[in-house]
Amino acid sequence: MDIITLRDEFIKLGQALKAANLVGSGVEAKMVIQDGLVKVNGEVETQRGKKLYDGDIVEFENEQVMIKK
Repeated sequence: MDIITLRDEFIKLGQALKAANLVGSGVEAKMVIQDGLVKVNGEVETQRGKKLYDGDIVEFENEQVMIKK
């Protein structure tokens, strides 16, 4: 499981996917999120702007990324 370390209080879902190199661009992030292919804490998430905080886990294509403070 990869880890993204927060610089601020939160990171948005689309930004997290890019930071973890799970997608190549913001447009790609938008598409996979809208298509329901991304999970946050085990639940499908369709909001690209969803705020992620310490302890949240993002899942895409069998890859998991944990958000850490």
